[in-house]
Amino acid sequence: MSTAQSGVTPMVQAEGVCKSFGALPVLKGISLQVQPGEVTCLIGPSGSGKSTFLRCVNHLEKINAGRLRVDGELIGYRERGGRLYEMSPRDAAKQRREIGMVFQHFNLFPHRTVLANVIEAPMLVKGQSRDQAVARAQELLAKVGLANKADAYPAQLSGGQQQRVAIARALAMEPKLMLFDEPTSALDPELVGDVLAVMQDLAQAGMTMVVVTHEMGFAREVADQLVFMADGVVVEKGDPREMLTDPQHERTQAFLSKLL
Repeated sequence: MSTAQSGVTPMVQAEGVCKSFGALPVLKGISLQVQPGEVTCLIGPSGSGKSTFLRCVNHLEKINAGRLRVDGELIGYRERGGRLYEMSPRDAAKQRREIGMVFQHFNLFPHRTVLANVIEAPMLVKGQSRDQAVARAQELLAKVGLANKADAYPAQLSGGQQQRVAIARALAMEPKLMLFDEPTSALDPELVGDVLAVMQDLAQAGMTMVVVTHEMGFAREVADQLVFMADGVVVEKGDPREMLTDPQHERTQAFLSKLL
């Protein structure tokens, strides 16, 4: 996992990102950077804006102010003369291809086999041949420990297995950035470890990841940067081990004291 280097374009760069739903401000000027190859974990109480921020990174939610760039490119907008103009849905979808997202709930197609779930987007969106897509899918299913489940249907799998299929499906698009929105929170406790192990392997292979999580052990072991959010702002960010051992802000202290 790399650390920040001068002259390297951040994989994620948020500058003063604001997002409201109607009159309710949810993000109030979020600024942070994620360097290529780094893992950033977002923690904080429910309603602090973590999941909303993640959804803004791939333009599933439109921001109201600020700038969001992935790999140096503005997400969802073009800038002309200092003003932002929203991209067409087609252009936004092109950007989104390069950003993998794994949700809390697995969002698999229930009527399709595991293999069919994984090969669909590479064939439809990237134009891969079936043989190409199947070969890559089998590789990825082996990587997430599910080589023997290609012909199973989602309902025949445990929650942890379904989540690992969802990770394989996101990886099949060969993203440069992976977003995880509380990927283990819907799982039974004994299934969490398998999913976190897959994510840890991804991190070690150099995948840039932003992870909303309550798994502090994962954050301590795997993250390069820990970001504590509350009430739509970044309260504190820094080295995970330092922050978890000696948080500087009283909000962070209060939150972690309930978890650790």
